[in-house]
Amino acid sequence: MMKLGLTGSIGMGKSTVAAMFRDACVPVFDADAEVHKLQGPGGALLPAIEAAFPGTTGPAGIDRTALGAAVFGDDAALARLEAIVHPAVAAAREAFLAEHEDAPLIVLDIPLLFEKAGWRDVDRIVVVSAPPEVQRARVLARPGMTEARFEAILARQTPDAEKRARADHVVPTGGSIEATRAAVQALIACLASSQGR
Repeated sequence: MMKLGLTGSIGMGKSTVAAMFRDACVPVFDADAEVHKLQGPGGALLPAIEAAFPGTTGPAGIDRTALGAAVFGDDAALARLEAIVHPAVAAAREAFLAEHEDAPLIVLDIPLLFEKAGWRDVDRIVVVSAPPEVQRARVLARPGMTEARFEAILARQTPDAEKRARADHVVPTGGSIEATRAAVQALIACLASSQGR
């Protein structure tokens, strides 16, 4: 099995690229989706998060606005939240790997691959990247996003240029969807040939 770490800064199109791998029948573990499940209605992490951050959960799961307000700009609070979330996501990832142990290629979609040292657990790294002006336009078009929030998020992420420099492969997403899909398909073919398939 080749473990491919997929990452990219906010607004770069990582989710779109992950879906393209899925469409090509490559198993994808989506760390963000797992977090949403763990924090959604009836999610396993709700009691621990409510205990640590009272008033941030309810019948619909996490109140993202309230939890965001509780941890935004507070490194200690964010570390407390991560100490609750990260072990649960790691356990889910291990279950995913066991379930797909016969797959020749799997993708681990990890937003903070470099920031949280997830790069150590993969065989190759794919970075999804678009020009800064495309990234900015995409992110600022999101509901509730502001320039200040965008800049704060960027400040916590490894710069795109550094990610690209550390990547084994870069998938450009600044052009058409078709061009991106072609790049993903070419990458899958390249990885398959490197495995002798």
